[in-house]
Amino acid sequence: MELTKRQEQIVEIVKKDGPITGEEIAGKLSLIRATLRPDLSILTMSGFLEARPRVGYYYTGKTSVNLVAKVIQKIKVGDIKSVPIVVRDSANVYDAVVTMFLEDVGTLFVVREGGYLEGVISRKDLLKTAMGGSDLHQMPISVVMTRMPNLITTTPEEPILMASKKLATREVDALPVVTPVIDSNGEEALKVVGRVTKTNITRLFVELGEGKM
Repeated sequence: MELTKRQEQIVEIVKKDGPITGEEIAGKLSLIRATLRPDLSILTMSGFLEARPRVGYYYTGKTSVNLVAKVIQKIKVGDIKSVPIVVRDSANVYDAVVTMFLEDVGTLFVVREGGYLEGVISRKDLLKTAMGGSDLHQMPISVVMTRMPNLITTTPEEPILMASKKLATREVDALPVVTPVIDSNGEEALKVVGRVTKTNITRLFVELGEGKM
């Protein structure tokens, strides 16, 4: 978060002279205690300062970077996930190209009946196939998609920091957000419940920077 000039002055005073009472801080700034009450509340709630009864305010040692990191560590994938863009496993490659174009996304999740994850298709996969000169109408989507165990997924409960690391290390644009379930055949499956993308991450950092989270 970005502090006002007066809040920065308060933090510097508490760093130097803390523990110090609100009245003493106000005196050093030539203000009355009531004027500082909102600033002291913000600094306390944000974690920059702590207040002890009959003792006063003292500096916690936390910086803006520390506080932002603490906030990020608490955010889960489920907090920022978006609606998944999927295609059925019975589709052909042409269907996938059209879906990707209409939805304006770079990654499609291939699902079977019930919404269970079967594979992932990237823009690069489709481009490579199209350049090969194959008949896209006749080619099953299963031929070009990436399957398990080569898929990387995330869950609604996973920290967004961990999901971000997966996006970076695997150099992919999106991850399917899944929930482990038992399908109608009594077998373990992954139900697609969302997606997390580089755009989601970027939007998150913009909101953090604007103090909206």
